Amino acid sequence: MPATDSPHLVLASSSPYRRELLERLRVPFDVVSPDIDETPLPGETPEATAVRLSIAKARAAAGRVGHAGSALVIGSDQVATFDGRQIGKPGTHENAVAQLQAMRGRAVDFHSALCVFDSRTGGHQSADIVTRVRFRDYTDGEIEVYLRAETPYDCAGSAKSEGLGIALLDAIESDDPTALIGLPLIALTKMLRAAGFPMLGAA
Repeated sequence: MPATDSPHLVLASSSPYRRELLERLRVPFDVVSPDIDETPLPGETPEATAVRLSIAKARAAAGRVGHAGSALVIGSDQVATFDGRQIGKPGTHENAVAQLQAMRGRAVDFHSALCVFDSRTGGHQSADIVTRVRFRDYTDGEIEVYLRAETPYDCAGSAKSEGLGIALLDAIESDDPTALIGLPLIALTKMLRAAGFPMLGAA
């Protein structure tokens, strides 16, 4: 476990998926909703959108915690891209059906950006972890079964791979297996170690 003088961890996210992923590391942390405008800027690339928002979330949350003098704040954002355009959270059943119909038999890139903001220095580390997801040629009936079972309307691209959505896929290509779910833990633990947060106790 981290030493008692280690900085406090804060997760800048209201996502239950990211919270569950961070809990895998077995370290104490607080959760603060960053509450920022997530609208892409005109002409902004998907990678730039994801990285910018992950940094903005971390900085926004850093200003709202009681450990502001010694906190490492974790921000993350995910943008899916298909045919050169960004794909957001569907929000409704109808939008999710349209997304999944368009993506079947095709590949979609998910940009999972990560930021660790160090309130002690005002500096940050950031990265964009890309996951390529290849969807199989499923039927409209399979789409309906999946959506009724999972209701993934808060997931970018309607792809909830940690649940029944895995049955819609042919392959997942990534260097960080949790990136697609929303928080790349390999990249995160590297950043935390670089910031002086010992993941497995003192060296």
